[in-house]
This record gives sequence, structure tokens and C-alpha cells, in this order.
Amino acid sequence: MSELKHRRAFHPASRFTAQVRVPSRVQTSAPPQHSVWDDEHRIDMAASRRAVSLRWRNFANRLRITDAAAIIVAVASAYVFRFGTEASTPAGEEFEARYLMVSTLLLVAWFASLEIYPTRDRRTFGVGAAEYKRVAQATLKLFGALAIAMVFVRFDVVRGYFAVALPLGLLLLTGSRWLWRRWLNQKRAEGKYLSRVVVIGDRPDVEYVINQIQKNPTAGYEISGVGLPTLEKSTELRPPWYRIPVVSTLADVSRMVEVAGADAVIVAGRVPGGSTYIRELGWKLEATGTELVLASTLTNVAGPRIHWRPVDGLPLVHVELPQYAGAKHVLKRALDILAASLALVVLSPVMLALAIVVKHDSCGPVIFRQLRAGKNGIPFHMLKFRSMVETAESDLESLRELNEGSGLLFKIRNDPRVTQCGRWMRKYSLDELPQFWNVLTGEMSLVGPRPPLLSEVERYEKFTNRRLLIKPGITGLWQINGRSTLPWEESIRLDLYYVENWSLTGDLIILWRTFRALRSPADAF
Repeated sequence: MSELKHRRAFHPASRFTAQVRVPSRVQTSAPPQHSVWDDEHRIDMAASRRAVSLRWRNFANRLRITDAAAIIVAVASAYVFRFGTEASTPAGEEFEARYLMVSTLLLVAWFASLEIYPTRDRRTFGVGAAEYKRVAQATLKLFGALAIAMVFVRFDVVRGYFAVALPLGLLLLTGSRWLWRRWLNQKRAEGKYLSRVVVIGDRPDVEYVINQIQKNPTAGYEISGVGLPTLEKSTELRPPWYRIPVVSTLADVSRMVEVAGADAVIVAGRVPGGSTYIRELGWKLEATGTELVLASTLTNVAGPRIHWRPVDGLPLVHVELPQYAGAKHVLKRALDILAASLALVVLSPVMLALAIVVKHDSCGPVIFRQLRAGKNGIPFHMLKFRSMVETAESDLESLRELNEGSGLLFKIRNDPRVTQCGRWMRKYSLDELPQFWNVLTGEMSLVGPRPPLLSEVERYEKFTNRRLLIKPGITGLWQINGRSTLPWEESIRLDLYYVENWSLTGDLIILWRTFRALRSPADAF
């Protein structure tokens, strides 16, 4: 049997120590025990859950306070807009009193609507657009109901009153939620406000879940332990498994949860026993108040395309086909035209200044035109401010051996062809501003897959060419998830995910995250 090194590891989230054995060589005999789960390190689950529950109640109460403040400001502003701050005439006092009654009703109903609608569900805090959508839906439904009620009681509310209260209230509510989200994500990055989870399943599926959670701390999860059906004799657990207690059995997951003090169990993919095991596991966890989370195997299908259709107790998952034409694409094109036109006008002084800098920095044209593959593989000339020397393309072959890019991409961190001004333009993506013209002419979109070179398209394998089913974009998921350091396989996965699952809301989120990424640029070269 090979020699084993023993390391005493402490997991801060679960507050217990576990004996983790890190193999120095491949083990050839008995399978290793990668952790010890014993009563000595058992967490007082009741006390732990009370502390967690209190923490989230306090956070929800803070949201209530800021929500109430936003609603009061919105309604008060609408009231002042309608009547002003000057004293009213005796004839208008009765009318003003009726508006005061409506304002009071609106205050109470608005706050109650946010309370009844699950806008403060801890599962939506800090991640995704669900929280903002629920706030908007609760608000819009309330105003719609009030408008109908006013018609029935024949109370004529001046449209200007609602025209101020509704948009201002939505702006203040979503703005305050965004500020709280930034605060929460910062705390989560520090290891606070995290839900402890135990992940069970086959090793590849579990490792995928661990990787995704560790890459996205804002999701609010922290791995407290892992349960695998079995471990082979030669198993070596390397990153991302370090400091994660592991047991090689799924016989008593409820005890794992109790020892780890977990708030939820994530079932990653297939488990022995199938649906029967999952059903019985749910019954066992119900007694401890632990949530059961199923990691979908539809890893590249977005939520809006997935619908549940129960048939006589059989839950069927219906996955809609991707849509590559239709009204949604018309709206996307309209947004592209509007935003590109506005950008070209507003940024024209900046682009003029950059053109002057490029012209005086080195010899060659100001605008670099390069053939790229557009929608359905149709070539187009993509425009950029020239950030390399004029002989950059002819010098490419002599630099092939220095390539640091992944897959078909050619990237060099300190590319000698990049000009002096090109380095800081590429860092902040200023060289890509002329592509707004490509967007305006319909060759590109604001958001989409990375526009590939024709030589890259010729070497595409399997289904990679599906990324050409829609227009390429100035920015995209690849831009906000690593840029130049993103592995080729991950870049393709993100592009294909976007092609099949894009939405206007998602585009707006990507644009917003792009602006944030450009404020603190990294991974670009």
C-alpha cells in the first residue's frame, strides 16, 4: 500500500474538523477514508438553524425598511406633483383630502403587495433577476388592480399622479434592492450569509456542482460535505475537492447533514436507487427541515424553456425548441438600432479623440477591417480601431509557437505586435467602439457570441457551428466570464448556451455586467 500523508483540515463553514487523507501516490489497495464524520464534531443543528433564521429575518427586515422608505418617497412625490406645496383653496380641500385617502391606501396596499408576493424570499437574494421581476410584478399588478377599482367606484384619479408614483416607486425599489444585493454579495465573498450544503451523486456530477458553486460565491452556497456512492482504490481527490469532507457511502445522508450542519442537500445527477431513493431522502430530510435540491442535468437549457407538465402523477419536463426568428428577434433588432445610434452620437467625440491618438501612435490606417463570420457563416468586415502594427497579420506565423490562447484562439499576453496606445485601448475594449456601426448596419448585435475568424470556422468540430445561428455581438457571456483567459471549451459552451436561451432581459443584464467589468478590467490582452 502506498504511503499516505495525513492533513488536519478545518472547514470554517461547518465548524468541525475532519481527517482528510491526501494521497502522495496512487493507492493500490483498500479505498481511502477521506473524512471522519463523528458525534464529536456534530453541530447543534437547532441552534445553528435558529442563528441562520435570525440572520435572514434581520436582512428581510432591512429590506422592509428600505422598501417602505421607497414607497413613501414615491407616493409623497406624486402627491406633491399633483397639489404642490402651497396651501389649497377651500374648494379644493375636499378633493385634496380624497387624494390623501388614496395615497394612504396606496402606501398600505403597496407594502402589503410586496409582503404577500414573495419578494423577500431568501432563495432569490443576491442572484438572478427573479427578485427584481417579483418586485416589478407585485407593483404592476397592484397598480392595475387599483386602476380597475377606481373605475368601479367612479373615482377619477389624475393620470399624472400614477404616472409619477409608478415609475419612481419601481426605480427606488429596484435601486435599493440592487444596493442591498451588492452588500450581500460582498458579505458572501467574505464567507458570510452562505447556506451550507451537502452534495451527493457520482463523482463527475458532484465535481461539476462543486466547481460551479466555488466559481460563483454570490449563489449563496458553501459545500460542507460530499457523499459519493463509492470510491475506487486509486482515487485521488485534487482541487476543487480540497478541504471538503467526503464519505464513500450514501447510506445515511441525514446523519451527514446533521454532523455537517447543512441547510440543504444537492442531488447532483444520478444516484443509486433513482427516484425511490430521492423520494425517501426527501421524507428523511423533512423531519430536520433540510431542503432538497435537485441539480438538473439540463445544464445548458435556461429556465424559461423548461416547463413542468404533470400527467397522472408523472412529472414531465417539457423543453421548448430554441427560436431563431420571430417577434423577440424583431425587438432585439429594434434595441440594437436604438442603442447603436445613440452610442455613435454620444461617443463620437471619444471616437474622434481615439482616432487621432491611433493616427499619431504608429503608421497605418486608423480603422482595422477584418473578415469575420456573421450569422449563418456569412462573412462581413468587422471594424476596430487599429491596436496593432500594420504588419500584424503577416507577422502572425512567426509568433505561433508563443500562443497562449485556448483551442482555436491565438492570444499572447505580451503580444509584440500591439502598439503603445493599443494596450490600454484593448484593456478597456475601446478599440471595439467602431463595431457600433456593424450593429447599426445589421451585421452584428449588441450581445451575442464572439465573432469568429473564417479560419476558425473552417476548423469547427461537431456542433460548434451552431454559434453561427444568430448574429455575433460586441459583448456576450464570454466577455463577462473571463475574456482572454476563458478556456476554449467553456467559451463555446457559453456561446451555445446564449444562442439557444437568450432573452431581452438577459441581454440587459449582460450589458450592465459588461459596463461593470470595464470599470475594473481584467483578463484582457
